[in-house]
Amino acid sequence: MSQIQGIGVGRGIATGPVLTMPEPLAEPASIPRTTDADVEKSAVAEALEAVAVELDDRGARAGGDAQHVLEAQAMMARDPGLVDDVNQRIDDGSTGERAVFEAFEAFREMLIGLGGYMAERASDLSDVSQRVVAHLRGVAAPGVPDSDTPFILVARDLAPADTALLDLEKVLALVTSEGGPTSHTAILARSRSIPAIVGVVDADQLTAGTVVIVDAGAGTITIEPSSSDIESAELRTAELKKIASAPITPGALADGHEVPLMANLGRPSEAADALALGAEGVGLFRTEFLFLDSTSAPTVRQQREAYTALLTAFAGKKVVVRALDAGSDKPLAFLNDSEEENPALGLRGLRALRAKEDILREQLTALAEAQAATTADLWVMAPMVADPAEAEYFVTLAKELGIKVAGVMAEVPSLALMAREVAGVSDFVSIGTNDLTQYTLAADRLLGSVAHYQDPWHPAVLRLIAMLGEAGREAGKPVGVCGEAAADPDLAVVLVGLGVTSLSMTPAALADVRAELARTTLEQAKARAAAALAAPSAAEARSAAAAVG
Repeated sequence: MSQIQGIGVGRGIATGPVLTMPEPLAEPASIPRTTDADVEKSAVAEALEAVAVELDDRGARAGGDAQHVLEAQAMMARDPGLVDDVNQRIDDGSTGERAVFEAFEAFREMLIGLGGYMAERASDLSDVSQRVVAHLRGVAAPGVPDSDTPFILVARDLAPADTALLDLEKVLALVTSEGGPTSHTAILARSRSIPAIVGVVDADQLTAGTVVIVDAGAGTITIEPSSSDIESAELRTAELKKIASAPITPGALADGHEVPLMANLGRPSEAADALALGAEGVGLFRTEFLFLDSTSAPTVRQQREAYTALLTAFAGKKVVVRALDAGSDKPLAFLNDSEEENPALGLRGLRALRAKEDILREQLTALAEAQAATTADLWVMAPMVADPAEAEYFVTLAKELGIKVAGVMAEVPSLALMAREVAGVSDFVSIGTNDLTQYTLAADRLLGSVAHYQDPWHPAVLRLIAMLGEAGREAGKPVGVCGEAAADPDLAVVLVGLGVTSLSMTPAALADVRAELARTTLEQAKARAAAALAAPSAAEARSAAAAVG
């Protein structure tokens, strides 16, 4: 028996034989085109549209976070710039397959070079390219292998289209050699309650047919376990099922200290499932779905209807809505059509909204009107806020337009460093740990070479959160977390110990976090937080917190 380590996603445990993902399609040969250019272009256009339709269909069937990711992939297949590049390469003599490969690869390299959120799209783009080439060849697209029996799926990484529709009767757990805790594979695995371990450097040791135990809570993969190891895993699995089926209660520590547990949502249609899983409200509602599919900004009326539907579903509960977070990986021509060298560090979030203030004003007006028509407790926050001046600008404008509670997201380290001043001008702060980690450690979320940096357990990130928590406590202002860090039960306890007053996550994680909080007192949470803060690395912070009773 031996063990290898990675970054666990969730707390699930699974035992079964390994099945590995097949190798990608072979690179198309670089040979001169012998067919008519228009015939090749027509075939490519048909393949691109077929792939886009398939991705849209998969997204509609999957719903939730998966739908957003797959819709973004479908948009890639329909990107006019890519189509023009492919056609130009065909005109220059390439075959359709080679033109698709080269155009997508050039775009992929550009995204990686841009860094930030743009780099996160690189693997998504590769998946679309493979699907288009497969369609042109008349073969099945690479994907999850078929099996008559359940298995542990091991891969370099998983495409969103594969993760979204995994057969949960067959796929017991996921193991990937790339990716971090906030990669698409991790996010979708968590939202579907699939045990997963990502960033496993030694994943190549796992060969097809080998029996393993995947323990996401511990981040370990036990190779060829003993019978006693398997029995222990089965007992722990039974315990986890008991936790998942426990009565839903408000989030609180063992000593009664209240910690509201809320849901991260992207559409009003997701409200029912979140409520069924015990969400006490919404800690992050992403409004981008109203804007990304449009060639112009939605009207006040269109926005009001969507916001009213959401607020009605959460009548009497807190709902935190994020103002449009566009730019970077979510470019909108009507918001910012200029090219930027590094859009992840450019005109995105509040910066873009401030440059086109009419769009921000219309969104805030629609939210205020929806607030007036419902009984939900609406809070509105701005994304990508860098300093107190930006915070004051947004809060002042929001209240001028009728918003009662206005705050900011802490995603940029500078905001945490000026936490006291920010607390003085905003009603609340919500920490987006995904971006805060990325910007603090300068590590793209999907780049395997830096995946070990992209970890919210890193003491540098925890110290910034501690600054925000302390400033909130001193000012009597709420400080929540709405990033993926809140979905990690052990880290959730540490966050509370750092002064965080509420946690928001994918609804599938609510039961595990609720159970872990209920086993811990505030004194213990603070002790674990102190131990993690004093550690020199993310891994040692985890170990130090776990060692505290």
